Parts: sequence; C-alpha cells; structure tokens
Amino acid sequence: MNKIKTKLLVPNKLDVDVEGNKAKVEVYPFERGYGITLAHPIRRVLLASTVGYAPVAIKIDGVAHEFDSIKGVLEDVATFIINLKNVRFRIKDETLDEVEVSYNFVGPKELYGKDLTNDKVEVVTQEAYIATLNEDVTLNFSLIIKKGMGFVASENIRDSISEDYIALDAFFSPIKSAVYEIENILVEDETDFEKVVFTIETDGQIAPDDALKDAVNKLFSQFAIFTEKFDVVQNVEFEEKLEDSYKVLTDTIESLNLRSRSFNCLNNASIKYIGELVLMGSNEIAKIKNLGKKSLDEITEKLESIGFNVNEPLPENVKKLVKKEIEKLKEES
Repeated sequence: MNKIKTKLLVPNKLDVDVEGNKAKVEVYPFERGYGITLAHPIRRVLLASTVGYAPVAIKIDGVAHEFDSIKGVLEDVATFIINLKNVRFRIKDETLDEVEVSYNFVGPKELYGKDLTNDKVEVVTQEAYIATLNEDVTLNFSLIIKKGMGFVASENIRDSISEDYIALDAFFSPIKSAVYEIENILVEDETDFEKVVFTIETDGQIAPDDALKDAVNKLFSQFAIFTEKFDVVQNVEFEEKLEDSYKVLTDTIESLNLRSRSFNCLNNASIKYIGELVLMGSNEIAKIKNLGKKSLDEITEKLESIGFNVNEPLPENVKKLVKKEIEKLKEES
C-alpha cells in the first residue's frame, strides 16, 4: 500500500569491501525504482570513462608491418602484438599523458609483463606472457604508451604517430567487470525499498573503490551546469567511514599498556597510534631504533590480543581510512 509522501528517502548507508582488485559496494536504502536510476549510469561511466593506460604504437627492429615475422622469436608480429595488449601498464609520472619506452632483450628468454617495468612505466600484469626468444637472438622494440578512456581504433591513431611506428588498437579502460544487482530491503517494517550492490573488478591500474569514486565524481560534474542556473544544493557526500571493528586502530599506543622500554622506543620514533604499527608490519617495526626482539615480541602479542596480526596486511580501503583518520588526529593534536 503506497503512502502519501512529500520527500524522497535519501540513501545513508555505504558498505565497501575491497579484496585486491575486486570490490563489493552496497548502497541503500533507495525508494523503489531509484536503485537502477543510480546504478545504471554509474556502471556506464565506469566502463566507458575510467581513465587507463595502453600502448598505442610499436616499433620493432627489422619489422616492416604487423603481418611480418620476428627472426628468432616464436611468435609472429600479430601474435606478439596481441600478447602485448594483455599487458597493462601504468605511467609512473602522473603528470604525463604519454611516454615512449624502449626495450632490449637477448635470448634464450621467455618474456613476461614484469620484464617491461622500468623507470617510466610500471606493469600491473606481471605474469602476462609476451613471447619466447631463441638462443643468440636480440629483440629491440619501442612502445608509445598513452593515457586515455574507452577504446580507440588504430586508424584513429595512425596519423598522430611517426611513420616508423605501427599503430595499435588501444583499449584504455582498466575496468574488467562492473555489474550491479538490485535487492529489496526492509526499512521501518516496509519492504518497498531497494539496495544497490555493485561488484567491480579492475586490472590493477586503479583500485576498484577509487574507480567507483571517480565515476561518481564524473557524474556529479555532468550535473554541474544545473547548479549554476537553479542553485541546486548537493547535500550528500560520497564518504566511507571506518567500521567499528577497526576503530581501535585510532587509539593511542598508551592503550596497549606496553613496558616502558617498548613504549619509549615507539614514542621516540613519533609513533602515537596503534594503526601506525599495524600499517607498518613486523619488518618495519623491527627497524625502529633501539627496539629489541623482546620489545618486538611484546608489541606483536599486544596487537594480536586486540585482533591484529602485523604480518597480515589490512584491506586497501581500510588502510586508506586508517591513514586518513590518523593524519587528522595528528593535525588536531
């Protein structure tokens, strides 16, 4: 039975769970029909407009065109290029939209993505297979890697590169999968409300939760023109909060009740909060000046007693939130 309403319910719950390059995000509660109104455009922006990096051109010594072969290499040029497209790059200098990188490899060797990391680019698909080089073979090639969105065909790239390069189809999107489900939920004994559950997976160029934030910001920017003409007020913020189970990480190290020697070592190293220790991990804690094995063991035991193993890293989204909270606390103190 529909009730008379004068105001829409505004979603106020956001749950984010990140594991590696996958994220599950739940947003709720929505009025009926509003779940898909929000979810579909966000998914569309994720898939089409998330910025990524891709090789757009290649130059191989001794190769004239993409249908050629490479002396001493198991793969022909076409297969070599297909394998390269499975390698996902990231330009290290975020101020650059384009870099040119050159490589030299001597056989015998199996070439993988990890072999292409250098001072200009990072490869996030380390184990992606590229080619096999026979003995006494030298393979020299160069790539032009650009930042972009979506898909750009090689014919739209050819005019912007030099003649000695072969243009490549460029698939920039770092989003491997973006799907959503609409679930019914209960709000004050009423079942006529919805929850949106996003499942997002990236190739590693960008964290999945950051990709979602970026998509939401892009959608907000598309509505900005309305704020100029109609004084539209945005009163809802896309902000994650630290779950209760992790809030102890923002407590000071005094609450661990450490021995004086252990506490003083941490204090002298300007470590004030429990979260700083958990973020460091045992190897970094062990490097603290004058901190002996006995103190390290004590700190480890104390952290385990409150549910944190220093050898098990926190989820990426929790790391970001803990760092943010601790920075805020330090600014206020």
